[in-house]
Amino acid sequence: MTWQQTSPNPVLEGGIERPAASIGVFDSGLGGLSVLRALRLQLPSVGVHYIADSAHAPYGDKPADQILARSMLLCETLLEQGAQLIVVACNTATVHAIEGLRQRWPAVPFVGTEPGIKPAVQASKNGRIGVLATAATLASPRYLALRKTHGAQTQIVEQACVGLADLIEAKGVDSPELDALIQRYCQPLAQAQVDTVLLGCTHYPLVQTLIQAQLGPHVQLLNVEDAVARQAHKLWLQWQTQHPDWPVNSRIQLWSTGNTAVLDTMAHRVLPHLAGGATPIKTQALDGGGSLYAR
Repeated sequence: MTWQQTSPNPVLEGGIERPAASIGVFDSGLGGLSVLRALRLQLPSVGVHYIADSAHAPYGDKPADQILARSMLLCETLLEQGAQLIVVACNTATVHAIEGLRQRWPAVPFVGTEPGIKPAVQASKNGRIGVLATAATLASPRYLALRKTHGAQTQIVEQACVGLADLIEAKGVDSPELDALIQRYCQPLAQAQVDTVLLGCTHYPLVQTLIQAQLGPHVQLLNVEDAVARQAHKLWLQWQTQHPDWPVNSRIQLWSTGNTAVLDTMAHRVLPHLAGGATPIKTQALDGGGSLYAR
């Protein structure tokens, strides 16, 4: 691994060179690139290590213990590469794993992505909102608690989008099959006349234009990337204040446990302002010596 550092003097710990600091981001696949895009707008000079666990996508149909196990493995890799803050750029992993991650690494700041029921309720004018999410997110205790706390006086129409993240992973965002699947999942929300729809999976902003076309321009779509990026920005500044002499990586490093070509293509589409720019994007396959494929 080649590190691009902003300081010529690496920080030593016990005589061993520590890697330059970065922000770690992981998702079950490509969806977290929408979070990475928002993150780069907040912190354009801070390096990011991103893992797309595409070989095990989607997380939405997996049991909670398996999601936690995958998340642990991915975080171990990110920490080894110098991550000082980790963004869980997956709604399903957030609701099922983030508390376990915080218990495992109490000194590491973790930022999660969870369905923004409260802002959706506040944004709705007619008291009817829709939620597009994975089945695992909709069934999670965290989502159910948020719905009970913030949505008791609101009609909430939930739609589990089975196969949507899968299709985005396999075919990208230009597949004709996407239109039919999105139309199917948006139909119950349109029939219920919701005026606000929460995109409860980080894959879904990648096809936001298609979702908007199905629901119509009068329906507002909400996602959580900007709020996640703002929180990560706040925590990163706190970390830098506490570690002023620690060198900071400025490179974007993308890994995939699946098809790296798919990740590379999507990254340059989602992050066009970085393609060919001053900040290099490097994409690699990730096998972690086999450990990341073990579960």
